Amino acid sequence: MPTRETPWPAGTPCWVDIAVPDVKAATEFYGPVIGWSFFDSGEDFGHFNIAQTDGKAAAGIGPIMQEGQPSAWTLYMASDDVDATAKLITDNGGTVLAGPMDIAGNGRMLVALDPTGAAFGVWQAMGQVGIEVYNEPGSLVWEDARLHDPAAAKRFYSAVFGYTYQPVEGAPEDYDTFCVNGEIAGGMGGMMGAAEGTPSHWAPYFGVADVDASVATAERGGGFVLMPATDTPFGRMAILTDPFGAVFSVHGQNSDQ
Repeated sequence: MPTRETPWPAGTPCWVDIAVPDVKAATEFYGPVIGWSFFDSGEDFGHFNIAQTDGKAAAGIGPIMQEGQPSAWTLYMASDDVDATAKLITDNGGTVLAGPMDIAGNGRMLVALDPTGAAFGVWQAMGQVGIEVYNEPGSLVWEDARLHDPAAAKRFYSAVFGYTYQPVEGAPEDYDTFCVNGEIAGGMGGMMGAAEGTPSHWAPYFGVADVDASVATAERGGGFVLMPATDTPFGRMAILTDPFGAVFSVHGQNSDQ
């Protein structure tokens, strides 16, 4: 099981979390769908729950901060200096929504919008590196940016995080992988068939042991299927929503493997 105990290189997707109106209901949904157990961080942290795989941090689920706040997964990029990254964000057409702020004993963070309106976070590790398990069932295994103006977003993320890009054979012309220090870290492209009116966003993919079983469990738990389990050149995947409307994908081996 690939694990991490030291801070992620700057620019690397290093954490993912969600704010929901009912944390208990969310843990009861995601636990069996992804295979997570949970650690409640306590009252001082608003009962933010750390989703764990084999005791390692994989994601977070916390309460919404204000009535009516929509639920959506937020992807965080690693930074060695959140305050310097905040300046790069605003200097290059992005908007800082919250922070930079300290999370006592854990790190320093902000939440921002890129110039196309996609929300993302930035995490500077101190006590908590972020994701401690990756590229395994029960962990974040991929992330896409779905963007109304991919070219503008790519210029922004290059300026802020130093990303370089590589085309993907067979993918839409505007879709590239993005690289951190030469290592592929995710994908970035157009809206890829999203419903009309969907804003630009980052989309997390969670690894699961059995995609079809996770889809069935999600439906029983009050989720919805946006794309049924499908074999692709990149593995078997499905796109789902949780009971609060947050979109996420599950990913595993193709059915013939």
